[in-house]
This record gives sequence, C-alpha cells and structure tokens, in this order.
Amino acid sequence: MMTFAIAALVLIMLPGPDQALITRNALVGGRSGGLLTMVGGVLGLSVHAGAATLGLSALLLASATAFTVLKIVGAAYLLFLAAQMLWSRRLPAAEEAGAAPGKGLAYLRQGFLSNALNPKVALFFVTFLPQFLSTDSGSPRAEAALLSAIFAALYLAWFGLYVAAVERLGRWLRRPRVKARIEKFTGLVLATVAIRLATSSAGH
Repeated sequence: MMTFAIAALVLIMLPGPDQALITRNALVGGRSGGLLTMVGGVLGLSVHAGAATLGLSALLLASATAFTVLKIVGAAYLLFLAAQMLWSRRLPAAEEAGAAPGKGLAYLRQGFLSNALNPKVALFFVTFLPQFLSTDSGSPRAEAALLSAIFAALYLAWFGLYVAAVERLGRWLRRPRVKARIEKFTGLVLATVAIRLATSSAGH
C-alpha cells in the first residue's frame, strides 16, 4: 500500500491539465472555484476507477470504435475549454469578475468532464492499478476499489493544499499581467493535451 501511495502521489503532483485548470479557476473563482474544480476532477477520476474495478474500462479499451469516440469527444471538450481560457484574456476584468460567483456548477462540471471524457485516465487505471494488486488476494475487486479510494484521497489532499497555496499567493497571481499569462498558459496546456489525445494511438 505504501509503495502504491508514493507512486500515486508522485503522479498526482506532476504538472498537467488538472493542475492548470484548478489554478485558473482558483484565480477566477477564488478558493471555492479551485475546490469545486478539484472535487469535479476527483469525481471524473472515480468514474474510471470504478469502471476499471468492474472491468468496464478493459472492455472499452478493447473496442477500437468506443475508444476512438471517447477520445474525440474528450479532445473536443478540452479544445473548447482551451478556447474559453484564451478568449477570457480579452474580456474586461470587471466582466470576468462579475461572472465568477455564479460559476460554481461550471467549475464542478469542468473538473468532472476533463477527467471523465479522457480515455488516458481509463487507460491509466487499467494499467496502473493491476501492478499493485496482490497475486494471492482473495478479492482483487475489493483491493482495486481500496487502491482507487487511496488515489482519490491523495488527489484531494494534494490539490486541497495546492488551492490553499494559490489562495495565499492570489493577490500576486491576480495581477493583470500575471493572470493573463496564466490564462494563456492554461489554454495552451489544454489545447496541447487535446491535440495529443486526438492524435495518439495508445491502446489501438
């Protein structure tokens, strides 16, 4: 369990689309925006973790058509988010700030869909979890569920601390020039991930 926890935490801490999206939403929507995006993200991960535990992800990855459809939908959604990030740089600060308080569900939805529609996450759970399952386990499904729960708890713990750090640095990070660069970086990260997702052939 300890080996799995360490490996999982290292993977969670690696910069990626989750971190970029949580950072952006924490700056726009404050701590609640970051936390809601984080909760949405872990819910999206839980979809794939649960599916992997039940064996559904393996079936998905065995179907070239289903995998391709999910990949295209996921890539399109990430490109949509990237366009939103890049377009928001052109909005007046007052307009953007005024829209932030009503975006609670939007932050939750963004975090959820960015992971739930990502077949790479499904592939991750199908290939990563089995490496840590005991060969003599009487209930591999229960053990896989436990490892998935540990992964989700570590995800929440890490990004909870991360959002708190962003909040402490918020005054500096919300400076127009810094915030504009973060918006641009977030958009470019999401667009890059979407393009790699759409053009990759992992699993097929």
